[in-house]
Amino acid sequence: MTAIDRRRSGILLHPTSLPGPHGSGDFGPSAFHFIDWLASAGQSLWQMLPLNPIGPGNSPYASVSAFAGSPLLVALEPLIDRGWLEVDAGEAAGFSDRRVEFDRVAGWRMARLREAAHGFFARAEAADRDDFAAFCNAQAHWLDDYALFMAVDEAVRAASGFMPWTKWEAGLARRTPRALAEAHRRHADAVDFWRFVQWCFDAQWHAVRRHADERGVLLVGDLPIFVAHHSADCWTRPDLYLLDEQFEPTVVAGVPPDYFSATGQRWGNPLYDWAAMQRDNYAWWIARVRRQLELADWLRIDHFRGFAGCWEIPAANPTAVEGRWVPGPGADLFDQMQRVLGRLPLIAEDLGVITPDVVALRDRFGLPGMRILQFGFDADAAHAFLPHNYVANSCAYTGTHDNDTFLGWWRTAPAHEREFAAVYLNCDEAGAAWAAINAVSRSVAGLAVFPLQDVLGLDGSHRMNTPGREQCWTWRFGWEMVGSEPGRRLARLSAATGRAPLALLNAAAAS
Repeated sequence: MTAIDRRRSGILLHPTSLPGPHGSGDFGPSAFHFIDWLASAGQSLWQMLPLNPIGPGNSPYASVSAFAGSPLLVALEPLIDRGWLEVDAGEAAGFSDRRVEFDRVAGWRMARLREAAHGFFARAEAADRDDFAAFCNAQAHWLDDYALFMAVDEAVRAASGFMPWTKWEAGLARRTPRALAEAHRRHADAVDFWRFVQWCFDAQWHAVRRHADERGVLLVGDLPIFVAHHSADCWTRPDLYLLDEQFEPTVVAGVPPDYFSATGQRWGNPLYDWAAMQRDNYAWWIARVRRQLELADWLRIDHFRGFAGCWEIPAANPTAVEGRWVPGPGADLFDQMQRVLGRLPLIAEDLGVITPDVVALRDRFGLPGMRILQFGFDADAAHAFLPHNYVANSCAYTGTHDNDTFLGWWRTAPAHEREFAAVYLNCDEAGAAWAAINAVSRSVAGLAVFPLQDVLGLDGSHRMNTPGREQCWTWRFGWEMVGSEPGRRLARLSAATGRAPLALLNAAAAS
């Protein structure tokens, strides 16, 4: 049975895109203001990208941990208010308010977090110390290994530059009890620091979540299917992945050649040993989903088709051409998760080449799939991504974080697609973004989500990500870009299409 309780709509925006004075959006005042804006605009969903630490290329989809939160999202204001940190506002003023300059921002913010940790351990009140200890105890099943991984990793980088965990000292790579005990002793302060950062992340995010709950806004998280090889997850439980005796992947993940790429995509993530995971009833997956549902009301589960079958590429191959399809865990995994966790509020990212077994798996558990309007104009009126073909149990988008903005797409689309869209949406370029929002809102899809860039009618220079291209994930907006009209217009549309209370129709008109 579907978990969609009523017709809803919302905004896709990663917290790093929020305004703020410290170089990157975070869980500070703008997060609360954005929730207030969502509620006033009749939106009851805030969808974001994974909240995990970023990885290579600053991507939130290649993290060092499937459980930890990104240190860059920890707001500095609450740490200043507690007296643990002093920040020179003038130093922060040099950051861009339109792009996250990761190379500069990450180092600056991490230095501030280290200062805050020093302040906390030196002068925190007893209640805060007790709360920190309770968090560490409750999350020890992943937190201890993550904190030690990060402490060792930064020590290795300082001494020798980046080195994957498989090349660490043999005792650490193989996690012998003696080596782990010595590492905990040697890096005790660093381990405490990484625990402190995660406690701050957790406490601040739960304050954001409480505010969202009070305003009737549900939070939609994002769960990548795979983990990075250089991660606390893989280091802690190498037995759950298809690795050789040196802990190197024997096969890696990707997708086969298709219309968009003659060589496919070689992602490089290690593949799970599903048989090993099945032996303990998928305990790691259950723990992972449970943790993410502590942070969000819904989860978009990335590359859902990989649970039915995934493209397995020999690790020695430089491209995805010579891969093969291998079965995933199928319904067994979701049966076990449902048995332990109950109803699964998951959105299945079922894009790409979807076979009947993927549809059957999605539908067996009543999971809404995704419909992307931008993709609907490359064929004919039978296309599943055109609004008149949507189904109620789906989440419809004008575009995702991987798409151009709708206006950017319009300006670069093939002429025949643009002409199709112009007739279908009854618009020209100037009205394209809002015509798309109208079409998705009026559809039967139970959930409708719009990137903030489309609500603001922004062009392709405001795109969040271009798959395969570096220097992405940097976009930010300012409140002066929003003004009063987009929220008022969105409130009226959402009320008129049953996605917000009807009272908002007249209230928005009067505002």
